[in-house]
Amino acid sequence: AAGEPDFDTPDHIKKAAIQAISEGKTKYTAVDGTRELKEAIINKLRKDNNLEYTLNQICVGTGAKQVLFNLFMATINSGDEVIIPAPYWVSYVDMVSLFGGLPVVVECKQNFKLTAELLKSRITKKTKWLILNSPNNPAGAVYTCDELKDIAQILLEYPHMNVVTDDIYEHIIYDEKFFTIAQVEPKLYDRVFVVNGVSKAYAMTGWRIGYIAGRSDVVKAISTLQSQSTSNPNSIAQAAAAAALNGDHSFLKERTRIFKSRRDFMVKELNSAPGLSASVPQGAFYLFVSCEGLLSKSTKSGEIINNDLDFTEYLLGDHLVAVV
Repeated sequence: AAGEPDFDTPDHIKKAAIQAISEGKTKYTAVDGTRELKEAIINKLRKDNNLEYTLNQICVGTGAKQVLFNLFMATINSGDEVIIPAPYWVSYVDMVSLFGGLPVVVECKQNFKLTAELLKSRITKKTKWLILNSPNNPAGAVYTCDELKDIAQILLEYPHMNVVTDDIYEHIIYDEKFFTIAQVEPKLYDRVFVVNGVSKAYAMTGWRIGYIAGRSDVVKAISTLQSQSTSNPNSIAQAAAAAALNGDHSFLKERTRIFKSRRDFMVKELNSAPGLSASVPQGAFYLFVSCEGLLSKSTKSGEIINNDLDFTEYLLGDHLVAVV
């Protein structure tokens, strides 16, 4: 039930961390990240996403979760609305609410993806942010280039809106090609904030390194907030993250192949189970399973399954299987 790869961190990344310790890189770094890591992030965004940033447009934090938190803390005023396509990662709604924002949850029933029409129907004068997460946690949905272009056309009509794009699963993708919205519509560049990190692709969840790229004044505010809370991210983890971004990526192909074979097996088996169904995720490593066919059924102990929570408790209690 945990959102992390079961692979180990690649050896060349671990060796970089050990070398950093040996070289005494154990002191405070710049609050918003070392120059070495920020340059690695800039090179990654240029190479992978065709996006150009400068050092003052990057902030490194203790995981993508922290930079998202700081972004909303820095920008959300009471009553600001944030459009969150559902299904969504659990923390988005709580982060927005914590700072007085109003989460506008949009049910996306068409392949679990936000459409241009759906987006337009939920925009108001108070809308400040749209959160895009592709590949998506938990549905594994991936936005195509054309789908992002359609969404971008709507955003161009509403200059008061900003976009945060959570790209953490970028490298865990199967049948599609990855695109991020500022890449497909350069006119949105100043209004898009790209969030990413090393947790998922490099199996570095415990190292806690994430980053944000965007307009320099907002990134400066994020860095200022960070300076008064956690200070710099872990110095050793930053050295490891730089090695991850700059190093050999050949291992990703094999790991994605393994994930895909597991995906295909799980989808087949789940869809053959009475009362359960799962669509085929195009990215990430989750299955978003419907248990609708089991509602109102009773367990062997006579308990009625009235909702999804009842079903998860049945799996845990009767079969020792943890699901979210």
